[in-house]
Amino acid sequence: MANIKTLGKRKRIALVAHDHKKIDLIEWAVYNKTELAKHELFATGTTGKLLEEALDRPVKKMLSGPLGGDQQIGAMIAQGEIDIMLFFWDPMEAQPHDSDVKALLRLCVTWNIPMACDRATADFIVTSPFMHDEYFAAQPDYTGYLNRPVKDED
Repeated sequence: MANIKTLGKRKRIALVAHDHKKIDLIEWAVYNKTELAKHELFATGTTGKLLEEALDRPVKKMLSGPLGGDQQIGAMIAQGEIDIMLFFWDPMEAQPHDSDVKALLRLCVTWNIPMACDRATADFIVTSPFMHDEYFAAQPDYTGYLNRPVKDED
């Protein structure tokens, strides 16, 4: 049986973008400025600085993605401190921190949080009726996994 996590009316949204997708994310955020103003924003370093300037509002900034910002956001997801992830990633460019990126996306699925990797999906999320009210998200129960027997292989 899954636990239920309540996402409040004011969502905690993580915004991340690869270098070649930063302009796309900034343009999207400016277009959705009114809606985003109702929520708390988090971002990796450079993206956060650009968002603050474009939106003229504070954004809680982590380190730059390759320097650990992706992992900081990932830790916040695992601790239940992020409600929605918008990660505009570049499918055409190899990333030196690709393993961090994959781990971040995996955490979104692991903890059942809404995630958009492109502008169209972000549009669907931000215009959903669930953005305006509380939302009750099923949280997987990992008790069995956490309590599994662990063999000592000495």
